[in-house]
Amino acid sequence: MRIDPSRLNLKEKVVYINRVAKVVKGGRNFRFSALVVVGDENGHVGVGIGKAAEVPEAIRKGIEDAKKNLIKVAIVGTTIPHEAIGEFGAGKVLLMPAAEGTGVIAGGPVRAVLELAGIKDVRSKSLGSNNARNMVNATIDALSRLRTAEEIARLRGKTVEEILG
Repeated sequence: MRIDPSRLNLKEKVVYINRVAKVVKGGRNFRFSALVVVGDENGHVGVGIGKAAEVPEAIRKGIEDAKKNLIKVAIVGTTIPHEAIGEFGAGKVLLMPAAEGTGVIAGGPVRAVLELAGIKDVRSKSLGSNNARNMVNATIDALSRLRTAEEIARLRGKTVEEILG
């Protein structure tokens, strides 16, 4: 199911800007790649990458790309419904639910994604790679794996009480 970004009040956050040099006959050509996260702080979040000769143009392209890759995140109250491990490349991110008032306990790139997704209380641990791009994509992977008890009950054709015991 595709999410329409025009109906959401999206905020954006630039996670990482990388300067890339290409050595040519006349010297070096510099270009920029920007890793951008967008979200409405209400269960929708997306990540995108933009590349251009100037930083603002790279950021604009990143925002456009992120709006095309929005996902819906299952949120229960202020936290996530269950633990989840997301993987992308060598990056692994473990997300754990936390009690109300805990806050977002996460490193830079993971924090940006969780805050823009609208999750207020969560603990996370980055395992493996500390590359910003891999960490952000691993976080998106973990968030996309989350399911609420209601969703599972509907899929199995049971009631929530039967599943929770």
